[in-house]
Amino acid sequence: MADNTLEIRNLNTSFFTQHGEVRAVNDVSLDVRRAQITGIVGESGCGKSMTARSVMGLVRYPGRIVSGRIRLDGKEITGLSKKEMCSLRGNELSMIFQEPMSSLNPVMKVGKQVEETLRIHQHVTKEEAARRTEEIFREVGISDARSRMACYPHQLSGGLRQRVMIAMAMICKPKLLIADEPTTALDVTVEAQILSLMKRLCEGGTSILLISHNLGVIAQVCDYVYVMYAGRIVEQADTCTLFDHPVHPYTRALLGAASSLRSGAARLETIPGGVPNLLHLPSGCSFSPRCEKCARQCQNEVPQMLPVSGEGHLARCYFANVPEE
Repeated sequence: MADNTLEIRNLNTSFFTQHGEVRAVNDVSLDVRRAQITGIVGESGCGKSMTARSVMGLVRYPGRIVSGRIRLDGKEITGLSKKEMCSLRGNELSMIFQEPMSSLNPVMKVGKQVEETLRIHQHVTKEEAARRTEEIFREVGISDARSRMACYPHQLSGGLRQRVMIAMAMICKPKLLIADEPTTALDVTVEAQILSLMKRLCEGGTSILLISHNLGVIAQVCDYVYVMYAGRIVEQADTCTLFDHPVHPYTRALLGAASSLRSGAARLETIPGGVPNLLHLPSGCSFSPRCEKCARQCQNEVPQMLPVSGEGHLARCYFANVPEE
């Protein structure tokens, strides 16, 4: 669609190990609308980051995209060469990674690393690159920006390194910014600054795919949300609908746990059991071993995404349209 910056259709990304196929991303379809923030939420290991790496063309051996389509601004990018993907990354397509120390060059000053992104993709002068780098450092909350630009990664705290990564991803104002837990290492004040900056980027035309396990962050900034579990999308809706009217048992359990934590309840709500081994997924619904509503059909057949009342609200559950008692 013309209104979508990113379209993913039936994406399957697997890792082929000596023990078998690990289905990290299992038949995932999602859209990121133009100039909006779309969220993916779920527990660790549910496939959020691997979906992002598939879009970026950064799935490492022994993993690979098995099937599916990825379109950026209407252009198919699934089969692009490494050189073609490199020309997209940093300019039209950027990503903020969870671990800045593994992404930053340890022997290069952080200012130069950000400047290099600009000079490679937008061919600006050295002076212009330095000016814009200092400007973006200030915008992401790096105090004394000019002196910080002369630091090496090991000379900065974890929070400052994360802010450098955010600056690097944002400086070219890409069509699509993928933010993988971008505020995890930051205090609440800086987190608010970063989320505000993301909103301003959207106002300038950038689309954002925000990956997080923090439901508060998702609720605060996202327009539309996908819930992932064991490599699959299990529910999707606009943010207000998802938080006001969740229908999948997993979504309800996530929101229940978060709500009990915020309210200071005497007992924290938890989800019984654990995430299934992706080598040996249940034959039916992946959530069935942990679900109180599980029926025989749930154990034997993988449910499809079913429409729920309200446009754009879908859930992978046979009980999606059954009223709560």
